[in-house]
Amino acid sequence: MDIRNIAIIAHVDHGKTTLVDELLKQSGAFRENQAVAERAMDSNDIERERGITILAKCTSVEWNGTRINIVDTPGHADFGGEVERILSMVDGVCLLVDAAEGPMPQTKFVTSKALALGLRPIVVVNKVDKPDGDADNALNQVFDLFAALDATDEQLDFPVVYASGRNGWADMELDGPRKDLSALFDLIVKHVEPPKQIARREEPFQMLATTLSADPFIGRILTGRVEAGTLRAGDTLKALTRDGDRIEQFRVSKILAFRGLSQQPIDVAEAGDIVTLAGMTKATVADTLCDLSVDTAIAAQPIDPPTISVTFGINDSPLAGREGKKVQSRVIRERLMKEAEVNVAIQIKDTPGGEAFEVFGRGELQMGVLIENMRREGFELSISRPQVVLKEEGGVRIEPIEEVVIDVDDEYTGAVVEKLTGVRKGDLVEMRPAGAGKTRIIAHVPSRGLIGYQGEFLTDTRGSGVLNRIFHSWAPYKGAIQGRRQGVLISMEDGTAVAYALWNLEDRGKMFVSPQEPVYQGMIIGEHSRENDLEVNPLKGKKLTNVRASGTDEAVRLTPPTIMSLEQAIAYIDNDELVEVTPVAIRLRKRFLDSNERKRNAKSIS
Repeated sequence: MDIRNIAIIAHVDHGKTTLVDELLKQSGAFRENQAVAERAMDSNDIERERGITILAKCTSVEWNGTRINIVDTPGHADFGGEVERILSMVDGVCLLVDAAEGPMPQTKFVTSKALALGLRPIVVVNKVDKPDGDADNALNQVFDLFAALDATDEQLDFPVVYASGRNGWADMELDGPRKDLSALFDLIVKHVEPPKQIARREEPFQMLATTLSADPFIGRILTGRVEAGTLRAGDTLKALTRDGDRIEQFRVSKILAFRGLSQQPIDVAEAGDIVTLAGMTKATVADTLCDLSVDTAIAAQPIDPPTISVTFGINDSPLAGREGKKVQSRVIRERLMKEAEVNVAIQIKDTPGGEAFEVFGRGELQMGVLIENMRREGFELSISRPQVVLKEEGGVRIEPIEEVVIDVDDEYTGAVVEKLTGVRKGDLVEMRPAGAGKTRIIAHVPSRGLIGYQGEFLTDTRGSGVLNRIFHSWAPYKGAIQGRRQGVLISMEDGTAVAYALWNLEDRGKMFVSPQEPVYQGMIIGEHSRENDLEVNPLKGKKLTNVRASGTDEAVRLTPPTIMSLEQAIAYIDNDELVEVTPVAIRLRKRFLDSNERKRNAKSIS
């Protein structure tokens, strides 16, 4: 059967997963009466809750006798490592661009990776039926982007499809019949070349592993594209590292191929097809699985380095062990090492004490998803404030700079520009009207300046602004950047918070806890209205007397506390603070719970 391997790439929320849903439906991958969830490729719980794709996933459809292997990729910059590694196993890409928004930061990132590999994209201008859509302007911006990324003449001569993924149609012309996706299917078969690997079917078997997962019945499984040869279940292979060192020799227990949303066992894997193998115990992502006669490893695509680090430690608060089952540093380390094995964009480093681990990654969202997964698995952790990775180059200290693209109502542009170019040390690159009373702001801002900015940005724009960011370059260190201005309210006692005490503390600032919540010495229970930290007693009840008077026993009316999400909590804390994460709660605390110890260590932390 004829084969085409293609990836769907785009910025977050430009409609990749929705389009794949329609491709699956219209290719006959589902039965007519089959119940299928919306965004069927987003199978992970967190993906469904947040409405974003986190892991790259494969599927396969048949169209007029041609098997099309499709890889759905994440659109958020923090998960760019997923995109980088899977592009090496496809022969073409469908680049989706929102007709209203045009190319965004992640569009630029994924397009640069695809063009560098020599892939010839198909441009799909999606959501052309939106009221504020401007397909021609979006297309012009895509062409300018390709030219800026040094695309070849062949890559610049890209075919264009106008589509509405949600409504399930795509046409070669903007005013086409708008019936179905047959135009896109036909273009993929015509424009994307068959895998070059097909010509190497007679050579010894070789495959580069690009994704790793586990199956409860067959164990460790690796997915990738067969680069050469054929393979049958029961054959013996060996695994090689990037440097060609032998890892293990194993018998292939099962060969699985993607058919719609499921994987089905097949008898033979041939060069050019994307398959999953089982039977290995040690081999991992970027290793080469090959015939025993092969001694050379397949070159793996290099991955961009991480830009931030977060310290994962054991939970040593007075509430430790009450809400989670996995609390030991050994168990935490095993889980982090397992994550680093699967996620090529994450690196783990042990700290001298052995009770904490430094995790390097791409962004706060990536770290937040990892922590959220761990807390759902029963882990208790203490998490530090994210720190930006700094480097030395030629004796000069350099730091990562991010390109920030903001769409904001015209009336709020002044506040946004002032924050980015002032205390956050950013440089304004471009500011232009975006239509519908909005302005598009593009700025280059140090990664340090963006930690914790999302919440402040939403406040400044009354929730109407949209901020996108992506790594841009390394630049000389821009000096100190002011952190959080407000101090915090710190509990001075262990026990249960009392409504009367919290009511009396409302004049001091806003609360993070509710009555009857457990608190302990050193726990942060609110934000102080001034710049200094303040120790308070949230356990102090009302003194009881035997004298009753009018108005004495009126009900206490509390302002609802501020409840932070995991990412908000991590971005909010200062260098001397931690986030306590358990399966039940997210709490803020000081690194040192005892006030005297905090004073002794204040200088070393700052």
